[in-house]
Amino acid sequence: MLWSFVLASILIELTPGPNMTWLAVLGASRGRATALAAVAGIALGLAAAAVVAGLGLAAILQASPFLFDVLRWTGTLYLLYLAWDAWQDSDAEVTHTDATRTAAFRQGLISNILNPKAYLFYAAVLPQFISGGMPLAAEIALLSAVFVAIATTIHGGIAILSGSLATFLSTSPHAMTIRRVLALLIASAAIWFFVSTKVQL
Repeated sequence: MLWSFVLASILIELTPGPNMTWLAVLGASRGRATALAAVAGIALGLAAAAVVAGLGLAAILQASPFLFDVLRWTGTLYLLYLAWDAWQDSDAEVTHTDATRTAAFRQGLISNILNPKAYLFYAAVLPQFISGGMPLAAEIALLSAVFVAIATTIHGGIAILSGSLATFLSTSPHAMTIRRVLALLIASAAIWFFVSTKVQL
């Protein structure tokens, strides 16, 4: 069951989504270190969602269309805020300061705490892979840790690969146009997130 869960987690995380799009844009526009700081925030957000699910709150969210919709709208609006922030910064100098990395970490954390699909994963998908071969709480913790580790590895790879584009953008005469296109990609991901989570209700 564990290896089946690993395969399912890899396939889920390789599916393009808001995290993947935002990290690619962040790495290309702000550099590898900033994108990796965002990866750490995302990982903590996913871990927090696992704790919430373990407390049973995810099941309440799943059973309440209103609460789910509140989280869905909030998450979408936050992603649109990130897109607007990227658009506003498109003509600014690329900075690599501790404050920039801290902001990226915070944004990654908040965007995943507000992601209803993360809670649904822990409430609806993860239980299907419980084998009963160990105490329930321990197995849930193990599977949650495996998922966060897989997600973090994939996100880290995206951050590293996209970060290699930052040098090009720092010298390109078309940097502002490219960054605004990337900001529009985040907005598109926000809309995709809103539409795809509607299916879950």
